Amino acid sequence: MSELITKIYNAFDPSRPLPAGDPQYVDCREVRGDEDIVNDLGRRIRNSNEVTCQLYTGHRGSGKSTELRRLQKSLEEHGFFVVYFEADEEDIDPQNVEYIDILLACTRRFLKEMRAANAAPIQQWLQDRGQELQELAQMKVSLDGISLEQSLSVFTKLTASIRAEPTQRAKIREKVNPHTITLLSALNQFIADARQHLPNGKTKLAMIVDNLDRIPIDFQDNGRSNHEEIFLDRSEQLKGLDCHMIYTVPIALVYSRWANEVQTIYGNTQVLPMVMVQEPDGTTYPDGLTKLREAIELRVRPHVADLPLDNGIFDNPETVKRLCISCGGHIRELMQMMQEALNRTDTFPIKAQAVQRAITELRAVYQRTVEEPEWTRLAQVAHQRTIPNDNEHRSLLQRRCILEYRCLDWEGEVRTWYDVHPLIYKLQRFQDELAKLRA
Repeated sequence: MSELITKIYNAFDPSRPLPAGDPQYVDCREVRGDEDIVNDLGRRIRNSNEVTCQLYTGHRGSGKSTELRRLQKSLEEHGFFVVYFEADEEDIDPQNVEYIDILLACTRRFLKEMRAANAAPIQQWLQDRGQELQELAQMKVSLDGISLEQSLSVFTKLTASIRAEPTQRAKIREKVNPHTITLLSALNQFIADARQHLPNGKTKLAMIVDNLDRIPIDFQDNGRSNHEEIFLDRSEQLKGLDCHMIYTVPIALVYSRWANEVQTIYGNTQVLPMVMVQEPDGTTYPDGLTKLREAIELRVRPHVADLPLDNGIFDNPETVKRLCISCGGHIRELMQMMQEALNRTDTFPIKAQAVQRAITELRAVYQRTVEEPEWTRLAQVAHQRTIPNDNEHRSLLQRRCILEYRCLDWEGEVRTWYDVHPLIYKLQRFQDELAKLRA
């Protein structure tokens, strides 16, 4: 039994996005306000005669990476060669990132994935930067007559240093920032040649830069945030790559006072909302619960086929329901609480006490997350189901203390509404503020 529980525990790994076509994938479009990345964002890319720059956002852990992999597969089926990468995996430090870090990461990834292209423009750019850049990259090779593989090694060293070495990070930015325009131009020449050498009959090119939504907001001395400096002040450069670009962005930026400017620059930003588990009036939404139950069952079934979910894997239907409602429709937190409940289980069924402990553990995290002035704001959101457009509520949205939901009304219009995370609802401090508001 312990080996079986271990296998199922690992099936709920919250850090592992599902690859496109995975049988464990659950289509949640109908409980996310008809949102579908393939039909919405993907179609905008496929229908455009010109290259586009698309933004994609949502709460961290809502399933964006899984959806982006679906988009990648769909584009590939329509003749695209797609370069996908998670920016924070090897290239950037989300806690300290500037535009130049993203450009260097994109350059490295293009060189890595498109080795048949003529890299001469990028090689020349490196040679023009001279000995200083070679020293910053800690490379002993000569930049004269540098090969594609050596160019890739230089950019790999640069991005690795930016990600992990604060002292080198500052020096690299100081050296490269004045030359971003020339690097962008060299990279576009490389991309133009790469289009002529796409593999497997592909005719179009796209790049997906994932996990930029993990950049926390940080306000500079001039009052501008790092989000504004990257995605607004450097928007022409972000849009400047000569292929279809898809960037994930922090959800706080999309709901800032700059929303109109973001829309003007990039067009509509696609948002992945939570799976709706409750109606705006607080009543349970059965369709959403069904989808979350399906997500659990599809991960369990490859390992145990003969136990029913309600009275075999779990001790009763109410235990499953409590787990699904407590996550607020947040997929990663559902996975995390399942793992914690399994961690407290020796034999099936998973008992209500194990699920409650998992809920309590995560609730404690949210209690530590909320700062004293924020309890009143949260109570107001719970009462009104809306959020004011200010930095305080954007911060709560970014930290998932407030969750966004979408549904279709009777006319087919998308209705967006907000609620406090269900785990916060049972905290006494929150209940006290809510009682004051309703008195």
